[in-house]
Amino acid sequence: MEEQTRKLLDKTFMLAAILVVGVLVFFVGQIILQNKSISLQNQNQITVSGVGKIYAKPDVAITSLGVTTTAATVADVTKTNTDKMNAVISALKALKIDEKDIQTTNYNLTPVYENYSVPVVPVPMMYPTASGSMVRTGTTVTGYRLEQDVQVKIRDFTKVGDVISQATAKGANVVSDLQFTIDNPEQFKEQARTQAIAQAKSNAQKLSKDSGVNLGKIINVYENYVYPMAYSSNAKLSMSAAPEAAPVPTIQPGQQEIDVTINLTYQVR
Repeated sequence: MEEQTRKLLDKTFMLAAILVVGVLVFFVGQIILQNKSISLQNQNQITVSGVGKIYAKPDVAITSLGVTTTAATVADVTKTNTDKMNAVISALKALKIDEKDIQTTNYNLTPVYENYSVPVVPVPMMYPTASGSMVRTGTTVTGYRLEQDVQVKIRDFTKVGDVISQATAKGANVVSDLQFTIDNPEQFKEQARTQAIAQAKSNAQKLSKDSGVNLGKIINVYENYVYPMAYSSNAKLSMSAAPEAAPVPTIQPGQQEIDVTINLTYQVR
């Protein structure tokens, strides 16, 4: 009886082993076939590129206006700085700058420290080897500094100079990072994409004609879009210039380049 049971178990294990090996062979075969199929497909493909370029004028100027104040107490520095910043914002609104285009980007209150040194006469019992006087050094809080900045979008370039001039007249003592950018570049991106696709197709036809390769359908499209970079001119007014209005600058927004690259992959017949 035991001998029959042992033989039955041996047959069961053998069948299970054969089944496992069969499954492994099947999956390995499928992987090999898939790799061969992918390799063959890659050999029967060709990719061409096209580039579209559009030049557009910026339609938004962006600048940062700040008020920095130092005073002996938190209450004094907060009141002085807030009064000046509120006057700056009121001046911006008087120039018809929309409230949604004025955004607070920084509000930073920090202590102002000052180093000190105090002469100390050493006690002989505590410092028997000391001679002359000693100096104790450290830092102490002498006041507080409050920095507040707002970012302003100016959609009418004729107002850029007035914004800077009026803001500084009302107390802004930091004007920095004047940038020119395109608020909605999507319309220009579509034009550049159309150019890029047309150029890629033209390149494909030339390649087909020169090489004698017959092109099939397009099986893949890849797009690479280079966002137009906002170019800036950094300027910083000193705090002593705050009571006076800055002269109205001449603004030259120039133009920006929008690039789209299209890669088309064709089947080769």
